[in-house]
Amino acid sequence: MAFKKACTLDDIHEGEMETFEVDGTEVLLVHVKGEGVCAVQAQCPHQEVDLVEGDLDGRVLTCMMHLWEFDVVAGKGVNPAHAEIAQYPVKIDGEDVLIDVEGIEPKHADD
Repeated sequence: MAFKKACTLDDIHEGEMETFEVDGTEVLLVHVKGEGVCAVQAQCPHQEVDLVEGDLDGRVLTCMMHLWEFDVVAGKGVNPAHAEIAQYPVKIDGEDVLIDVEGIEPKHADD
């Protein structure tokens, strides 16, 4: 695994999300209240809309374009259930948020 620094914990507070570039890959970091930081692909698999523009409610992220919903902790679709978003391993080292994007491709939907 090749963990690289994306940001610090000061850059993403609980309940917030922000896009960062890690080794040329855009990654959406989400600091889920009570569950820590998770990293997922930055664009919706439906029509490649930036997910950071969506609405975060707990661990459910709703894309602003067509209202697709994703559980950012599990990487699974809530609505539609068949949708998925790529997840990237996260490691916290002191205040640094490290992400490994190596070998993980963003998901794309047919619908």
